[in-house]
Parts: sequence; structure tokens; C-alpha cells
Amino acid sequence: MHVTNMAKEQVTKLFRDANANPALKEQLNSAPNLETFVEWAQGLGYDFTLEEWREVTILQVEELKSKVSEIPGI
Repeated sequence: MHVTNMAKEQVTKLFRDANANPALKEQLNSAPNLETFVEWAQGLGYDFTLEEWREVTILQVEELKSKVSEIPGI
């Protein structure tokens, strides 16, 4: 599956909004599972699917790992 730029932007927006809004972060972190988390996010207006969430977060983790591995001593 290829993640659309829109989905990637929506996931990134959710990360930013959650970091800026502790109540939002707490609400989403209280989801009992990933499916509920995505449903809640969709209910709040974020437009991505469970599959897109998984793919975007995997891509972001891989990107972070590659950036971290370029830092000497890590």
C-alpha cells in the first residue's frame, strides 16, 4: 500500500496537535486499542485509516532511526 501525502499530513498534524494539547494527547492515549484510537482520531476530523496510520508511523520510525544512526556514537 502506498500512503497518500494527505494521509501523511493528517498523521503529522495529529502528532503536532497532540503535543500542543495535553487533553487531546491524554484522550487518544486512553484508547483501549489501535482501532479505537483511529476511530477517535477520525471522529475528531483527522482523515486517515488504520492501515495508513500503521504505514506512516513505520515510515517515521524508520526515518528517525536512519537520522539517529548518522549521529556519531549512537
